[in-house]
Amino acid sequence: QEQLVESGGGLVQAGGSLRLSCVASGRTFSKDAMGWYRQAPGKEREFVAAISYNGGITYYANSVKGRFTISRDNPKNTVSLQMNSLQPGDTASYHCAVSRDTVRMRGLQLDYWGQGTQVTVSS
Repeated sequence: QEQLVESGGGLVQAGGSLRLSCVASGRTFSKDAMGWYRQAPGKEREFVAAISYNGGITYYANSVKGRFTISRDNPKNTVSLQMNSLQPGDTASYHCAVSRDTVRMRGLQLDYWGQGTQVTVSS
């Protein structure tokens, strides 16, 4: 059974940093795009970042470009999100996800996703 489990969320002051990690299990996802989306209370899901199957191509939402960095480790079946210069507007539940390709990931057409880890940024 495929499963994605996120970790690394928490409470941080504005301007701080967090690193989110996601461990995938059940099968290898080395041929799939992986990424992150977030959802704040009362709001729709929002694409955050995507990375191609081999890590060669990355995409970011305009709101996080230059502050967040996505990476993956295929032998370990993991994907990470380094978040710097966090702002209160980044407060949300962050979910890692798997999709067939980065186009589908950016459109949030997802095949698998995790339960999420909460990130709260105080001002």
